[in-house]
Amino acid sequence: MSAVIPTTDSDRPHPAAGGGADRNTGRNTDKSTDQSTGDHTDEKTRGTSGGRTGSETGAAVVGLRGAVASIGGRPVLRGVDLTVRPGEVVALLGANGSGKSTTVKSVIGSVPLDGGSLELFGRPYRKFRDWHRIGYVPQRTTAAGGVPATVREVVSTGRLPQHGLLPFRRKDRAAVDRALTAVGMLDRAGDGVAHLSGGQHQRVLIARALVGVPDLLIMDEPMAGVDVDSQQVLADILRNEVERGCAVLLVLHELGPLEPLIDRAVVLRDGCVAHDGPPPRSVGQHALPGHDHVHPHADDHHRTTQGLLA
Repeated sequence: MSAVIPTTDSDRPHPAAGGGADRNTGRNTDKSTDQSTGDHTDEKTRGTSGGRTGSETGAAVVGLRGAVASIGGRPVLRGVDLTVRPGEVVALLGANGSGKSTTVKSVIGSVPLDGGSLELFGRPYRKFRDWHRIGYVPQRTTAAGGVPATVREVVSTGRLPQHGLLPFRRKDRAAVDRALTAVGMLDRAGDGVAHLSGGQHQRVLIARALVGVPDLLIMDEPMAGVDVDSQQVLADILRNEVERGCAVLLVLHELGPLEPLIDRAVVLRDGCVAHDGPPPRSVGQHALPGHDHVHPHADDHHRTTQGLLA
């Protein structure tokens, strides 16, 4: 039986406030496939499953409109619009304090909206119940929250939204093995997470998000403090997820090896959308090796000061 792992607002999606509409931007790549519930199901091929509201119809996976949110009474989001469509990879960029993490936390429900609206998979937020469809990797944190647990036990908690406290079935165990294999941690499955390095902790959190075979994968700064080899592992994982039809929302400071996978970038500045389109280009010294920070540069000034920042 897996250990009971404590969850916090930054660890697990949960209901808060929202509801509303979406805006029609980004690439429509509906890749719906059927899902079987039998023990022999190959969940790697599920993608955005047939018969599910939103993905099947091509509706936005995330539709955030005019989002206003505050933390501790301090306004953080000031009218953010964000759309992610099936199979799309969207990078959320911006300086520290621009509202990136607050935006993704509003999507998963850990930061309630003070204003605006949110739809997930075509459903108003208050009516959305299919949280197993969303995999979330928080900012760098201890995988087990200080509770003694093995790597396998932590990753297994990612199946709880699907079967609750029912005994694990064969397909659940197989899903855990696949997720651990994907992040290169299967050989450490029986080890205590307290003995892992920071990068290994991050891989465990990614495996926990993957084990439910999500239709939307949200990752908050997954590249932070990760070595080059681990960055490439992450790029390979995301490539596989996109190929099966998963939508991806990434909070990033650096593009690195993820750049070829990104369809669209949303740049935040002071809680507002400054740019929504192709990722900002790196020019001059910013294009040199070792400078992968993604922020608008001089030639982007006109483009990024339109609309909300005009």
